[in-house]
Amino acid sequence: MNFSRMFHNLNYVVSVLLFLIGLYAVTVKPNLIKKLIGLNIMETSVFLFIVSIGMVESGQAPIVTEGVKTSQMVNPIPQALILTGIVVAVSTTAVALSLCLRLHERYGTLNSDEILASITDVSQLGRPWEEF
Repeated sequence: MNFSRMFHNLNYVVSVLLFLIGLYAVTVKPNLIKKLIGLNIMETSVFLFIVSIGMVESGQAPIVTEGVKTSQMVNPIPQALILTGIVVAVSTTAVALSLCLRLHERYGTLNSDEILASITDVSQLGRPWEEF
């Protein structure tokens, strides 16, 4: 196995590992807060992956001046996309945490299996807001 090549692409390896850890948390854990943490880990791994794609060895800022080759410039688009993604991720996390708070107030637990078991009437699934 060629470890030098894997070490050279360590950003991608770490990104995939983080994504798999987050996917495990989202699919296996019954607690909604743990699922949300797993979702945030997955988002972070995607951010790392996209920023790693835009990296250039010994790259320079994308400012055109005399003597600077455009092939040595770092692509600023992935960085701008990641800033937008971070804002969306924080907003999504805030909304999900507020929904978790409401679920805990109503059902007394954040375990998704217990919440689904406590819903006896199937018609509640379509209109949960009527009881608040």
